[in-house]
Amino acid sequence: MSSIRSHSSAGAIGLLLLVSFLWGTTGTVAAQAPNVSPLAIGAASLGIGGLLQCVVGARSVWANRNSLAKNKAMVIFGGISVMIYPLAFYSSMSLGGVALGTVISLGTAPLFSGILERVADGARLTVRWYAAAALGILGSALLGFSRATDCEGGGSAVLAGCLLGLLAGASYACYSWATGRLLSAGIERQGAVGSVFGLGGLLLMPVLFLTGAPLLDSAQNLLVASYLALVPMFLGYLLFGMALAKVPASTATTVTLSEPAVAAVLAVGLLNEHLGALGWTGMALIAVALIILLVWNPRSERETTSAPRHQKPCFQGIHCGICQQDPSAELTR
Repeated sequence: MSSIRSHSSAGAIGLLLLVSFLWGTTGTVAAQAPNVSPLAIGAASLGIGGLLQCVVGARSVWANRNSLAKNKAMVIFGGISVMIYPLAFYSSMSLGGVALGTVISLGTAPLFSGILERVADGARLTVRWYAAAALGILGSALLGFSRATDCEGGGSAVLAGCLLGLLAGASYACYSWATGRLLSAGIERQGAVGSVFGLGGLLLMPVLFLTGAPLLDSAQNLLVASYLALVPMFLGYLLFGMALAKVPASTATTVTLSEPAVAAVLAVGLLNEHLGALGWTGMALIAVALIILLVWNPRSERETTSAPRHQKPCFQGIHCGICQQDPSAELTR
């Protein structure tokens, strides 16, 4: 029995590594359509992908329609956040480079999650959260400074890329938090994810209509958009869900920390982006900050707190160190 479980877990980790690789290719693939604006790329990838998520979860969305209607404000908040995320994410990579945009966007999302839960839920932030925040801020600053002298457009373009990366991280945290609140209201996972991503995808359709004409100018542009929507966004999530049935969410989240590393390696190796010693140091600090947030066992910090305990797991599915609990495997990216 133990050998079967071990084999199953190994297979799940293999799936997670594949998913991390697929997610890490988004910036490099988007760069293969240089004549297409990042707004069009973002609207196509998460717009079409989000609508497909809604189609997959349509039965659950319909079954939970009354609960979703009662929580429509949270659905709208999450949907707007989903709309903002890809526009900021791909614009950040376009201005500051794939490595910078990916690392800052994904590296700061857990920090914004902590701030949001502190402000909205009254959760008490832990010492390790403040340590991770300090490392994340320092790492982002070093990464941005390193890129400023190498990126076309100079410091102003990198600064804009950093700010958009922060916006992407904040919007990621917001739609994660909103979906988590829907889960806490007793709504099924597919219904919560389908409604939030479906609304976000619908809101992105006007952006795609206004900016997406260049996607049809060549087969390569169309192939880029199709890949981003169908492979990282759609197939990636399906594989991620399969893996979560075999391993704990904390393990899954730890394995997918390799995504920014994959993005950085591809950017340096295939797009000839240059980071330098400061850039790599900044990336390392952000990685340490993520490990502190996601891996460090928070049991030693579970002291009496006034923070409310969630009725269901944190949406991120990690040992968040904020609400002082071990969530189960209700996780999405």
